[in-house]
Amino acid sequence: RYLGGDLLSAMLVRSANDACLALAESASASVESFVQDMNRAVGILQLSDTRFVNPCGWDAEGQYSSARDLLKLAQLAMEYPEIRAAVARREFLLESSDGKQSRLLHSTNLLLGNLDGVRGVKTGFTAKAGKCLIALAERGPHQVWLVLLGAPERWWTAHAMIDGALG
Repeated sequence: RYLGGDLLSAMLVRSANDACLALAESASASVESFVQDMNRAVGILQLSDTRFVNPCGWDAEGQYSSARDLLKLAQLAMEYPEIRAAVARREFLLESSDGKQSRLLHSTNLLLGNLDGVRGVKTGFTAKAGKCLIALAERGPHQVWLVLLGAPERWWTAHAMIDGALG
């Protein structure tokens, strides 16, 4: 077990923005440098409707993305076993490095454990973007991806759309 893995799990399971910033700082010389790296990756991945200003998805002038680009990023991320495992967790026990303190973090993804076949992916909310969700569900040989942006009833909407698609 390593600290980076715990931070990644905290960021993906609970949407912990402090973990997001800590990971960005540890991966690059600074948060700003990490954002530059993210924008270089945007070019490499040919994400034509995405630009980052911060690493955590907060509202910021000049930061944007599209449902298509977010789907592409999520599909790429799910190719990594560590990420696939983290986003499927309903909860995660975060422990201090000395093991003396711990905190149980519950997933922000309310579909996990409540809708058959949901494998996770990521929730989000900001005042500007509203309630957002990227979801993956698998039943038998069938797979459905869903991206909702600015969805006031994201859980009911996602549940109905995934159930309708997978039957």
